[in-house]
Amino acid sequence: MMKCGRIINVRFLFFSQTLWRRTVLTELEEKVRKEVGNVVDPETGLTFGQMNMITSVKETEPGVVQIEFVPSSPFCPIAFKLAMDVKNAAAKVEGVKRAIVHCRGHTMEEAINKMVNK
Repeated sequence: MMKCGRIINVRFLFFSQTLWRRTVLTELEEKVRKEVGNVVDPETGLTFGQMNMITSVKETEPGVVQIEFVPSSPFCPIAFKLAMDVKNAAAKVEGVKRAIVHCRGHTMEEAINKMVNK
């Protein structure tokens, strides 16, 4: 029987803007990354963490977090739902006053981001 390793989202590798990223997260960023990493993609049954779909979590000001994710497909039919799931998961974290979610690499990312963050 062959064991599978960690699933790699190759789209993340393509859309990642830099290889040199800040590696030390604030306590709030760590909590948010953990919580949104547990969001399940209903098309695959896997979590965002397992699929490496979360590309960044940044605390832009106290209590305000910005989360970027890349859906598994540029044509993902449920990208808006996934973005809302990420936003709702982040909002549940103690200390988060506002969550801003950006979908990257989707054909309708501009419209999705506008609707999710209004």
